Amino acid sequence: MIVYREMRREDVPFISRLEEETFSMPWSEASFLQMMEKEDTAYFVAEEDGRLLGGCGLMLIAGEGNITNVVVAPEARRRGVAAGLLKHLMAEGDRAGLSAYTLEVRVSNEAAIGLYAKLGFVSEGIRPNFYEKPTEDAMIMWKR
Repeated sequence: MIVYREMRREDVPFISRLEEETFSMPWSEASFLQMMEKEDTAYFVAEEDGRLLGGCGLMLIAGEGNITNVVVAPEARRRGVAAGLLKHLMAEGDRAGLSAYTLEVRVSNEAAIGLYAKLGFVSEGIRPNFYEKPTEDAMIMWKR
């Protein structure tokens, strides 16, 4: 059974390594630890039988949630882990009084865009050249 819970300091090396393996511009361990210490952030992991499967993060800004990270281990993909993480994150955000959620995603990341759309996110614009390595536009998605 997959359990969703708050990220702990001891989870950060795995999540950071997973980001390195997955993204061209990964967050460092120091970045995760710094963000986790802030009062206006929330980070969560998915765990199964004591093994981490992925993680996600949220910044709370003026009653809205900016989803900063979503990463899932390759062997755990296509099992609903990312959807579960996001549902957990938004349920926690709703309890904290958030009224909307936003995120950026590479315009070429069709799998992620499809997942976000299934969760109720809609495209509301493009941030030109938002990503590097390679340079690419970001789709801005919102769930209100």
